[in-house]
Amino acid sequence: MFVKQLYTNCLSEAAYFIESEGEAVVIDPLRDIDAYLDLAKERNATIKYIFETHFHADFVSGHLDLAAATKAPIVYGPEAVTNFPIYLAKDKEKFTIGKLTLEVLHTPGHTLESTCYLLYDEAGNPDSLFTGDTLFVGDVGRPDLFSGNLTKEELAGYLYDSLNNKIKVLPDNVTVYPAHGPGSSCGKNLGPHTYSTLGDEKSANYALKAEDKDAFIKEVTSGLSTPPSYFPINARINKEGYDALQAVMEKSNRPLSVAKVKEKLKDEVLILDTRPAAEFAEGFVPGSLSIGLEGRFAEWAGSLLPFGEEIILVTSPGKEEETIVRLARVGFDHVAGYLEGGYEAWIAAGEQRDLIITVEPDELAMDLPHDENLVIVDVRKPAEYADGHIEGAINLSLSDMTDPGNLADFDDNHNLYVHCQGGYRSIIACSMMKREGIHNIRNVDGGFNAMKTQEGLKVVQEKNVLN
Repeated sequence: MFVKQLYTNCLSEAAYFIESEGEAVVIDPLRDIDAYLDLAKERNATIKYIFETHFHADFVSGHLDLAAATKAPIVYGPEAVTNFPIYLAKDKEKFTIGKLTLEVLHTPGHTLESTCYLLYDEAGNPDSLFTGDTLFVGDVGRPDLFSGNLTKEELAGYLYDSLNNKIKVLPDNVTVYPAHGPGSSCGKNLGPHTYSTLGDEKSANYALKAEDKDAFIKEVTSGLSTPPSYFPINARINKEGYDALQAVMEKSNRPLSVAKVKEKLKDEVLILDTRPAAEFAEGFVPGSLSIGLEGRFAEWAGSLLPFGEEIILVTSPGKEEETIVRLARVGFDHVAGYLEGGYEAWIAAGEQRDLIITVEPDELAMDLPHDENLVIVDVRKPAEYADGHIEGAINLSLSDMTDPGNLADFDDNHNLYVHCQGGYRSIIACSMMKREGIHNIRNVDGGFNAMKTQEGLKVVQEKNVLN
């Protein structure tokens, strides 16, 4: 028996490859499928089935491309309705993979079609449970995502029944393999690990320790942050279908000269710069949006980029193809090409540039008592702000900046000092503000991590701020 978790950090996403006796299955594949094909070749195995736990909202799944490459059927659990051919499995239905068996456990709650897959070993003993977004390490899937007309309370009731009737009855030594790990927005607060055991979850996971159904519903539905804006779009794409990644690459992986980029800028086109944040701050094509590949790129791209707008890329040398693939993972198929030669070519052509002034925390501390127009803008999430922030700082989360109205209160006479936790998100924020015509900004180097120990900057807490 061979089980491998393939984890993608910037999406906090886990896909799985299971193999026995030359037969394999893939569970919840990403859109770029080479890793699964390579594993099959390495194991001298044939991919027999492609299992999906539900319609994913936070990434575009690779089920269609993988099915086209392998001729393996796409398997969904009960209640799934798609615009493409699938095998609709029944609750308790079993599939064989070599000497192994996978059993379908329909577990509605996160979504109506949510399904777990229970793996039995060669001796017929329950070994592993692939839980999708039904059960995470330390958490459960949020019940407020796109399941018809049901309320989150109704879905939470389904989830309670699924957990208690289908999952908690399994042996404690069963390994829990969820679809997501820490940082995912598919739950409230996922634990630090990407797998666990059912026994550990029964003893530590708040959702499995609820006194009764009413208490569970109240606990699971409270404190939910607003889901990222791209979630319903990705869920629809996964349900309705999409273009093959190869076709997307052929259309998008094209070099564009400086002159061609300037010509396209006359139309509605977005310049997306994926170089590291520190490089972007030193100089960029005016009007560019920064989302560096080094951070949670796919998540922020999905949350901040407009889905209908054509995109031109500025990347580090050799990162063009990677950027296109990582955008496609969250449904962006409309990249028009990339600036040939990158930012260096733009400068070499004598074109205008912009930059972001970066200051150290001690400079902020020196300016703060003497500048009545100084405003500290904390772009972290409200929960981070509540846990500790610089006294007097206003909280405008990065996600809320997509609404230009939230930036309207900044005047030309304000001196804005922008920060996040470590420096990645604040550069994105500064680029967004500059796109809206706000230029009197400074990025605080090192973010709150560096600011909280700086003499002259006082840290306060507000635990009552909502997530």
